[in-house]
Amino acid sequence: MATTTTTTTTTQLCALLMVLSSTGLADDVTNLTLKPDSTAVRLFTEDELKRYDGSEEGHPIYMAIKGVVFDVSKGKEFYGKGSPYNSLVGRDSTRAVAKMSLDPADLTPDTTGLSEDQLRSLDSVFQGTYKTKYPIVGYTAARLLNPDGSPNKRFTPEPQPQLRTKEEF
Repeated sequence: MATTTTTTTTTQLCALLMVLSSTGLADDVTNLTLKPDSTAVRLFTEDELKRYDGSEEGHPIYMAIKGVVFDVSKGKEFYGKGSPYNSLVGRDSTRAVAKMSLDPADLTPDTTGLSEDQLRSLDSVFQGTYKTKYPIVGYTAARLLNPDGSPNKRFTPEPQPQLRTKEEF
């Protein structure tokens, strides 16, 4: 089990480095001067994200939308264990947010078949609520990698100038 986790993490790290290299960001990264309050965000697999579902007291609560993982812990009364929107956390709930749905069938990142109105609603909630209210702590593997496991060369980190990104601990 530990070997599988190590292999998965190593593969993900290599993919991220390949994306950075292919976009020319690798050179920029080596020349960066880090600000004291800047910290790295992380890559989440589906299994890793499940651990942040609000079930453990004192642990952060994470939710992904469009492959961006947000720390929604400050909204514990909405997302914590036993709360109204707890089913949305610990996973990528893109479809559910777009449809304003808590149906278990909608708790997925899949946007196939959504109407134009639902996609506009998704973008509005993503930009106007989550990006302005909750810090970005990482990205799902699906956002960084193509279905075949190769790096997504179109990946760019989401800007969030009004909030600082943070690490989980």
